Amino acid sequence: MKMPKLPLHFRSLSALHEAMGKPVPQHPLISIMDYGEIRFNPASFEHGMKTDFYKISFKTKFNGKIRYGQGYYDFQEGGMSFIAPGQVLKVDYEEAAHDGMSLHIHPDFLRSYPLLAKIKKYGFFSYSAAEALYLSEKEKNSILTIFENIQNELNERIDPFSQDVVISQIELLLTYSNRFYNRQFITRKAVNNDLLSKLEDTLNAFFDKEKGVEGLPTVEYVASQLNLTPRYLSDMLRHHTGQNAQHHIHDKLIEKAKEYLSESQLSVAETAYQLGFEHPQSFSKLFKKKTTLTPNAFKQSFQK
Repeated sequence: MKMPKLPLHFRSLSALHEAMGKPVPQHPLISIMDYGEIRFNPASFEHGMKTDFYKISFKTKFNGKIRYGQGYYDFQEGGMSFIAPGQVLKVDYEEAAHDGMSLHIHPDFLRSYPLLAKIKKYGFFSYSAAEALYLSEKEKNSILTIFENIQNELNERIDPFSQDVVISQIELLLTYSNRFYNRQFITRKAVNNDLLSKLEDTLNAFFDKEKGVEGLPTVEYVASQLNLTPRYLSDMLRHHTGQNAQHHIHDKLIEKAKEYLSESQLSVAETAYQLGFEHPQSFSKLFKKKTTLTPNAFKQSFQK
């Protein structure tokens, strides 16, 4: 049996620098790499790459495509993307020609700082490349300044304050990125409104078709139908409606349940199975939580 080809796994910054034709980094746990200076063998990355560290890419220009999961993203306009340790990234290097830089941070560099726990809470590290952060010229300048500040600090003689200074700059970078992503949810309102419509259509299609799909619709299923990551879908919905994707699915479930209970001859248990619940008790619990009524009480109110 032929074994599948695995992506290159970089466990240290030094190994990544070597693969990219760069000298050993000044600090073993953090580095900035200029895309214009890297030299590597594209064939070595045919099956993608993953690292044991965070990678924050700031691309000012990109001709070529990045594959992330099942989708492709054209970075020609530039922007930022965020990769967490263990995520797989695949790039079509044959046509790639890009300007910018990437910041690599090993989790051990954050050890003993609150940022180690905080960085895991930034949702955009779970976004795909297709959900990259697009920046205005003013925003690009702000990000560029932070990258330059970090690089300047790394170029200086290491002293007891160096790590504190760099950590503060990383926190500022993440805070700006969070702000810019929330701004993007606003400025891309037309696109997001279209996604809301498609979300509604996806859930309608799931419940209206003959039950060919077992179980309940999951956030992962709905997100895949919209070509989004679950985290981006939830963040976008939370920004526009105040509810995450799971709440939207539950609301649609209850809406459909009310339709069955008020218009059909299905029992509560049959309604639960029709909707995809494995256990009627789970359906009854969710229904009462959302409506304050049991399904039986709701059904009886239409039989008087």
